[in-house]
Amino acid sequence: MRYTKNRDDAQDVLQDAFIKIYEHIHSFRGDSPLEFWIRSIVVNTALKHLKKQKNLVDLDEAHQTKYDIETPDQSLAGFQWQQLMEFIHELPTGCQTVFNLFAIEGYKHHEIAEMLNISEGTSKSQFARARTLLQQKLNKEHRFDNESIKRQS
Repeated sequence: MRYTKNRDDAQDVLQDAFIKIYEHIHSFRGDSPLEFWIRSIVVNTALKHLKKQKNLVDLDEAHQTKYDIETPDQSLAGFQWQQLMEFIHELPTGCQTVFNLFAIEGYKHHEIAEMLNISEGTSKSQFARARTLLQQKLNKEHRFDNESIKRQS
């Protein structure tokens, strides 16, 4: 669900990934944990799905706008995991994909650039944009929560 915009697409990606895992399990060499091998297949399947759906086009256009990469992190205290996942899901597809790959999956920007066929700068810019948008959502949500607490007092 982190890479797709709806449950049906997520189920399709997962099914395709499981088929690939089943068909290629014999090629697993054991030089890394099985979990990493499976995760890379699932991530690559999701990325191929996005490319096929044309959801990753024009990432370089979005790179034109500069974002402050050094913005301090917003505290995540008080936010539920599901709520954060909903915020990530609302990001534009390019930002969502780069954020997932960098912040959640742990890929480096040069690896993301290679995987998505974009520049490393575009990957960094998309990540910075995702952070900015997420921080805005977190701040807005936090502001609404504080206002409702004040009203209840």
